Amino acid sequence: MTEITNAKILIMATDGFEQSELQVPLTKLREAGAEVHVASPEGREITGWDDKNWGESVPADLSISEASVETYDALVLPGGQINPDILRMNEEAIALVKGFADSGKVLAAICHGPWLLVEAGVARDRNVTSWPSLRTDLENAGGKWTDAEVVTDHGIITSRNPGDLDAFVAKIIEEVKEGRHDRQAA
Repeated sequence: MTEITNAKILIMATDGFEQSELQVPLTKLREAGAEVHVASPEGREITGWDDKNWGESVPADLSISEASVETYDALVLPGGQINPDILRMNEEAIALVKGFADSGKVLAAICHGPWLLVEAGVARDRNVTSWPSLRTDLENAGGKWTDAEVVTDHGIITSRNPGDLDAFVAKIIEEVKEGRHDRQAA
């Protein structure tokens, strides 16, 4: 696996995140050498959703309000239905997503995570994918939706579901190695 030993990556989530969509990037990005932190709304431990029931808990390293775009090279947004639906109502979470988009730093969202891209107003004119039920939301927000394992548009990475995690994480590593991306404001 490609090394990203100097990278700092933030995963933002709350209770109800899709278990594998947080755990797999957390583990694989750390294995690649990145320093990875988890931010939750209150900076407390959060519990995942695994199949049809509550899953395992993950400790948070900081609260969303403590997270700074300047500190990190990338922001990862796990899906699950509950997690992004709660976060898209959190003004600090949306400001952080917008901040990463505006900075040109890597912004990665999987499954229902692209709801946060919609809410932050950064899906417009972007090539994106997601869980199929978000297609209309993304298209209504001006996104160009495609059914593909991973879609990248100037450092904004999206994937559909847990089956895409290997490609999703590999693309995060590749894009972090590339550094900042030039983007036109959406």
